[in-house]
Amino acid sequence: MAEVLVVAEHDNAKLDKATLHAVGAGAQMGGVTVLVAGHGAGGVAEAAAAVDGVAKVVHVDDAMYENPVAEDLAALVVAMAEGYDVIAGGSSTFGKNLMPRVAALLDVAQISDVVEILGDDTFKRFIYAGNALATVKTVDAKKVITVRTTAFPPAAESGGAATVETIQAVAPTELARFLGREVSASERPELTSARVVVSGGRGLGSGENFAVVEGLADQLGAAVGASRAAVDAGYVPNDYQVGQTGKIVAPELYIAVGISGAIQHLAGMKDSKIIVAINKDEEAPIFQVADYGLVGDLFQLVPQLTDALKQSKAA
Repeated sequence: MAEVLVVAEHDNAKLDKATLHAVGAGAQMGGVTVLVAGHGAGGVAEAAAAVDGVAKVVHVDDAMYENPVAEDLAALVVAMAEGYDVIAGGSSTFGKNLMPRVAALLDVAQISDVVEILGDDTFKRFIYAGNALATVKTVDAKKVITVRTTAFPPAAESGGAATVETIQAVAPTELARFLGREVSASERPELTSARVVVSGGRGLGSGENFAVVEGLADQLGAAVGASRAAVDAGYVPNDYQVGQTGKIVAPELYIAVGISGAIQHLAGMKDSKIIVAINKDEEAPIFQVADYGLVGDLFQLVPQLTDALKQSKAA
């Protein structure tokens, strides 16, 4: 049975759900230890200890990890690596930034975006923008992996009783330092964990027209996403982007408004439980993966749908 180290993603106050999915994947391979590196993050360490399937939590409390740069966190992970067969994290921005550095320092090949675990050394992952599945077997003694969070159920946040071990930080690398962070605030659900997502594409024509998408999202209590084309056109910020180079989502309901369905976008949302597409082009690729499709002018159909939802709530 493999020993698995999962690097926790958190904000020093709350454990990110990506970590729960990574623990769920790690538990399929063996015993799971969770590394919580932060500053004043004792509550996060306790929350990690309560997660079902976690055998041990390693807590490192130091000011340098309050806003850790990937170079310093990678040095810490590598210093701990000797006792573990697998080092895992979510296939999130955090994981994609950290794990390649860990793999490089350990001189092993990272296996990215794992969607199925076939054994201690064999994994399935998407290639070609999600159009094909590759089965990969590694000969590296230590495996460094990121897991697609939508492919693994999250570990339960309660039911565990892991021990918490405190260790010292390692010396900073001084290769990079944290200067600041700009965080966009929203009252809507977080995109990667929302039950419902409404996304808009280039078909909206402008950033002002995204109000149509936002109105529908507000009626559904949904998060708002976008295609890369909409982001590149400046309609919405980068953190709205869903797709291969954006965020991977798998909500219960995904509504694609004015999105043609390029393979890069489909790679980020095709695991959604129910997909609804609204597009005036009946040949748009998005209809090939949609469970329900509306062909027509989105500027007529979406307001009609929004009004219908308003009326049903008022009834």
